[in-house]
Amino acid sequence: MYLLWLRVAAILYAAASVAVFPAVLYGLVRWRKTCVHLGGVAFFFHFVSVVEMLIQAHRWMPVGVREVESLMGLAVAGLFFLVWWLYDAISLGIFAFPATFFLVFVPALGPDRYTFPSEGVRVSWLVAHIAALLISYAALAFSMLASVLYLLQERRIKSKPRPGQHFQWVPLDWLPPLDTLERIAHSTLEFGFPCMTVGLVIGSVLAQETPLGAAYFLDPKIMASFVSWAVYVVLLLVRRNAGLRGRKAAYLSGAVFVVMIAVWAANLFSHVHRYGPQ
Repeated sequence: MYLLWLRVAAILYAAASVAVFPAVLYGLVRWRKTCVHLGGVAFFFHFVSVVEMLIQAHRWMPVGVREVESLMGLAVAGLFFLVWWLYDAISLGIFAFPATFFLVFVPALGPDRYTFPSEGVRVSWLVAHIAALLISYAALAFSMLASVLYLLQERRIKSKPRPGQHFQWVPLDWLPPLDTLERIAHSTLEFGFPCMTVGLVIGSVLAQETPLGAAYFLDPKIMASFVSWAVYVVLLLVRRNAGLRGRKAAYLSGAVFVVMIAVWAANLFSHVHRYGPQ
């Protein structure tokens, strides 16, 4: 039964991970309450699952990678709720709930390595994994492009060109207003983030069929992908909570884009996660 409770907890953690973003990024009270309630119920089922798992095994120490992952996820969620109770720091949930979900998701698949029912199903998941990540990278690149155009448009407006003067700015007359470019840059960031999250979740499932098992996540490209996800979250938080707009927001988007390029570069050092021939 412990596996059933763990799967229920994983579903609730996933729901809490979705609810925490509008709660933190937009300050919506309804989503804040929903996030805390979902996370609290998930933590309860997770605790029941861990206790039942250890009782059935007649021991009080975890053995194996999946048991350790489950217990670590419980520790992360428990620490978050302790901090939330003491300091009302709901914003930390934007890291805690997704991290707990990633830790619990793999153990919830079962004690043994997960296998797809057919090669066609596996290929479909692989296509979805690649497509989701490519869309997220494309969205970030588009946000970077909008930020660069914002800087050019801002400089053009500040130069106050007159008819017949500042000829170098004439080709940029087609640029949209600054507010439009700002909204494009931000909306594409928000669109790309769930795509990256879905891509990483699917990748976690695909990793279970590799002979490396949990060691797969020690691969440089995999580690860099999760780091880029965390940086992506920081970017969204800073833009929303600090009210960054204009030049500073454009520079920040550029910095995150450089991080994403580094993730692609990590493929050159990866021995188990290459796009080309191995």
